[in-house]
Amino acid sequence: MHRRHLQEIPDSGSNVTTAFTWEWDPSKTSELLSGMGVSVLKDKLGNENTPQELLMCVGPPPKRQKVKDKEFVIARRPRLLRGATTGVSWDSLPDELLLGIFSYLSLIDLLKVSQVCRRWHRLSVDESLWQTLDLAGKNLLPGVIGQLLPLGITAFRCPRSCVGHPFFKTSRPLPVQHMDLSNCTIKVADLQSILDRCQDLQNLSLEGLELSNDIMKNIAQNPSLVRLNLSGCSGFSAEPLEAMLNSCSRLEELNLAWCDFTVDHVRAAVSHIPPKVIQLNLSGYRQNLLMSDIKILTERCTSLVHLDLSDSVMLKPECFQYFHHLTYVENLGLSRCYQIPPAALLELGELATLKTLQVFGIVTASSLQLLKATLPHIKINSSHFTPIARPTIGCKKNEQIWGIQCRLSLKSPVGF
Repeated sequence: MHRRHLQEIPDSGSNVTTAFTWEWDPSKTSELLSGMGVSVLKDKLGNENTPQELLMCVGPPPKRQKVKDKEFVIARRPRLLRGATTGVSWDSLPDELLLGIFSYLSLIDLLKVSQVCRRWHRLSVDESLWQTLDLAGKNLLPGVIGQLLPLGITAFRCPRSCVGHPFFKTSRPLPVQHMDLSNCTIKVADLQSILDRCQDLQNLSLEGLELSNDIMKNIAQNPSLVRLNLSGCSGFSAEPLEAMLNSCSRLEELNLAWCDFTVDHVRAAVSHIPPKVIQLNLSGYRQNLLMSDIKILTERCTSLVHLDLSDSVMLKPECFQYFHHLTYVENLGLSRCYQIPPAALLELGELATLKTLQVFGIVTASSLQLLKATLPHIKINSSHFTPIARPTIGCKKNEQIWGIQCRLSLKSPVGF
């Protein structure tokens, strides 16, 4: 049994100083959290891991009640000694100082202090504390997203999570500007409920998700979008895709690789991609990306710096003439474009700005060495994966979202 002493946290409406002695057994952690509506998940080693349902505790704190229990001992100081008490109580600290202290707390601890009293609850949900949040790979129960996102979160990282119904209690627009929901398990209606409240998004990643025509309309209501990753998405038709691209005219990075696209989808995309786009991934459209599409694309988006057309079987060396429209192109992806022979790739050496070329699958080891020797100023097959519009790149330990490090996350605190 361990004893923790919570000293001098008086009721702000009283001039009586109380001292609480909290007798607590660490083995009862699960029991306590369960009583708060919190369940504790188990990790692979069988240890207690981060309690997901602790996020449900961001509601109004309970009213104070006078409770007599063997676990609590209230000791009153003698009346003559009260006036001689020295030190500063928590109630005398200004809001600014408490907010400064709270800014060092982890997500779990911040949620815990929100239950101490009404004042601490009010301060704990101050938007200055909730700018960035990382819930990657978590099982988020219904209502969690609806309580957290309205707190002032501007950067929200939540890939590979299981997201329950948000249950928003407000219809006000969300302040989120950077959001990553890649490869989440989430219902289409729930995703629409979230995106319907987003109007200030600058970066958005929905990689691998099933979308809808209405969701494309939701995306279109974010005219400040700069980066959009829809790689591997499905569930929407060509018309709303076209409307979305027309509305998001500020896009600079766009990833539409391996979507469930027909020829009509591809034609709508290449015909309406904003001219400001400088990084574009249109890989994965084997039979649906045609030579005529490349002509339209290169004439429309002449500022392209990074273009990935991998896995487009219909492309032939004749399309190389269109690449000369791209006066700034530095990175070009033509991997597994099997109708392009290795010898034809030498023509790409005429692109003065080209720095990297990815041609996996269409050159043999000997041809690759010859190609590198002939084009020494170009790095060939230097990268297997494209970073275009993706929120997190590099090693698995990289937990940033478009270069932003989220301060609040659901990592287990040491000793919890």
